[in-house]
Amino acid sequence: MYHLARPKTDTVEEALAAAISSVGTADFIPTGLDYLRYIAPFRGCLLTLLNGTRRPVHLYDNVRVERRAEVVDRYLDGAYLLDPFYVAYRDHAPCDALRLNDVAPDRFQQSTYFKQYYHSIRLRDEMAILIDLPAGKHLFYSIGRLIDEPRFTAREITEFRRVLPIFSALNRRHFVHETYNSGPSEEGVPAEEIDAALARFGTDHLTEREREIASLILKGHSSKSIARIISISPGTVKIHRKNMYRKLQISSQSELFSLFLSALSGIERV
Repeated sequence: MYHLARPKTDTVEEALAAAISSVGTADFIPTGLDYLRYIAPFRGCLLTLLNGTRRPVHLYDNVRVERRAEVVDRYLDGAYLLDPFYVAYRDHAPCDALRLNDVAPDRFQQSTYFKQYYHSIRLRDEMAILIDLPAGKHLFYSIGRLIDEPRFTAREITEFRRVLPIFSALNRRHFVHETYNSGPSEEGVPAEEIDAALARFGTDHLTEREREIASLILKGHSSKSIARIISISPGTVKIHRKNMYRKLQISSQSELFSLFLSALSGIERV
């Protein structure tokens, strides 16, 4: 038996009125989320600002305090580069409501990233809402359901898309005068540095092709998917993977993931 979070107001009209009234106040994000819960109930939310290759800027989350270092901080420190929604954003995904299954690689649920950021927080499903802002920036609402809750349905995504113009307009009005907490979190790492982290990973030990395959493995692609993307056979992918693990002196994807995060932590902040 699951218990999804329900809105605080009695009607969707009251929820929308409350969201409109909260524009420009500190209550806007939770009140806006309460409006969305009339469309499809959910619990968790992480809101970030995306700006090209720059590190995402944290705007809001309702993650428990004791879980923030492992879930939110580690994500913002660089693991976001493996997030299927962030990859979709970098591939110019439209401003829309998207389900995880719409953007995830074929073996994403077997990836260490999935196990780290889904199993550890008992997250069953996730959807994203992307909203464009002036100056090429975007809001990324990550909305989650826990392991004892149902997945988002196609009908619910359709309903989210139906109200997206309203929700987007409210967000644009609210954030038009925001400074987005621009500071070290946004400007601290040069864009080209953090964006090139995956491509540069393992430079001292791996060939260019092995680094490319490592990047795709970390994102959750299977050998068949990798073979299709880079136009080689699955058998050749497996050989590259074996050689890559030998050179890095590791034996599992979890160790590869740990090496990648360690490499990110070594990027010098300015």
